[in-house]
Amino acid sequence: MKRSGSAILLHAVLIVAGVLTLIPLAWMVSASFMPAGEANSFPPRLWPSAPTVEHYTTLFTRLQVWRHLLNSMIVAGLGTCAALVINGMAGYAFAKLRFRGREATFRFLLLALVVPAQVGMLPLFLMLRSMGFVNTYVGAIVPFLASVFGIFLIRQYALAIPDELLDAARVDGAGELRIFARIVLPVLTPILVTLAVFVFLSAWNDFMWPLIVLSDERKYTLPVALANLSGEHVQDTELMMAGSVITVLPVVILFLALQRHYMRGVMMGSVKG
Repeated sequence: MKRSGSAILLHAVLIVAGVLTLIPLAWMVSASFMPAGEANSFPPRLWPSAPTVEHYTTLFTRLQVWRHLLNSMIVAGLGTCAALVINGMAGYAFAKLRFRGREATFRFLLLALVVPAQVGMLPLFLMLRSMGFVNTYVGAIVPFLASVFGIFLIRQYALAIPDELLDAARVDGAGELRIFARIVLPVLTPILVTLAVFVFLSAWNDFMWPLIVLSDERKYTLPVALANLSGEHVQDTELMMAGSVITVLPVVILFLALQRHYMRGVMMGSVKG
């Protein structure tokens, strides 16, 4: 009975926390449909008096936010696909391939986890400038191509793959790329989906790096474009809320679509780790 009461209390606390988390998001969606100036009224309105899509129309026609939405799709989509390939292969190599200095190299990589990402931005920018990748999509994607966290995540999961299975494939004449594609990738699918969600969210929501590496406004990603927009339309709260909805909606859809695989990867990764 005591345990049941504790469970009920815990669930009640979690429900309250979930509701408190959703309230600002719900108001953001509601405010995006309010007539101009209504979101700033006091006391605050929870529902638009006369719902309108005027602000969304303004964003996609006059302000051409579709261009920045496409830029974010390109950066986040290509960055995620490249990250899955690079991190997947590197994590598998550190887990199952035998080569000199493997453990020492991996431990050295782990040291990078304690270094803030902002510390490497200037050296990375100077390197990309010397290669001519500043103000390009390639330059915006580079930081997401590989990460120590992604390699570590894949490696910990790949350690559970039986060595006997891989050795049997090698005896049958399969090369490492074929083994990786036919045997390893299907096993890594749950954790790759989990990593894909992490990388896509990071690339989609990133503000500082695109602001640094991109100078052409036509190539701005959505967060950078909306930040510039807020400076010009600081009083247009409803317009800003509409822009925020457009920014949040794709990642919410992605998370809901991959939720089952994402949770499976997190749970299995925690058990295997």
